[in-house]
Amino acid sequence: MLLFLILGTLVPCLVLLTLYFLSSTGGKSGGNKKNDGVKKRKSSSSVQLMESSESANTTIEDEDTKVRKQEIIKVTEQLIEAISNGDFESYTKMCDPGMTAFEPEALGNLVEGLDFHRFYFENLWSRNSKPVHTTILNPHIHLMGDESACIAYIRITQYLDAGGIPRTAQSEETRVWHRRDGKWQIVHFHRSGAPSVLPH
Repeated sequence: MLLFLILGTLVPCLVLLTLYFLSSTGGKSGGNKKNDGVKKRKSSSSVQLMESSESANTTIEDEDTKVRKQEIIKVTEQLIEAISNGDFESYTKMCDPGMTAFEPEALGNLVEGLDFHRFYFENLWSRNSKPVHTTILNPHIHLMGDESACIAYIRITQYLDAGGIPRTAQSEETRVWHRRDGKWQIVHFHRSGAPSVLPH
């Protein structure tokens, strides 16, 4: 069980680190890469490239990339809204039928398909009549070509418990999106932290 928890946490981290390494080295291995006159500015939320006076070929994140990243944030917000509203029909349209997931409710097990999730929609989310407010904090998006993307973020969920007392839950989530026939679908997600089950 401990091995599953460790692997379930490390695998997404290793994937993200590999993607970061490949994007920062241009897909080449080796540590002797010149900086080609590009100055890197460090920031707490992301690393941005600034154009150097020495290089006219430096590319800053272009408008198309920004638009595509905003598109991933938007579909993620729509997915979370479907979850909060107990809308299983909308949720299934945004998920690949063979989607895989690691989440607290699965107790460290990898679940595949939508049946596991259907249970929570039918027995919890669709019956919840109390308001739920969700905030996505610090989203980081990795675009992997034109047809896939990965988003990692902190999810804050505010809700009222059975006694009407406001509560807040936090989870850390990573979602892998794949575009098929022009439509984004989740193929895998990993959620740590608080279960999505709201206490009654």
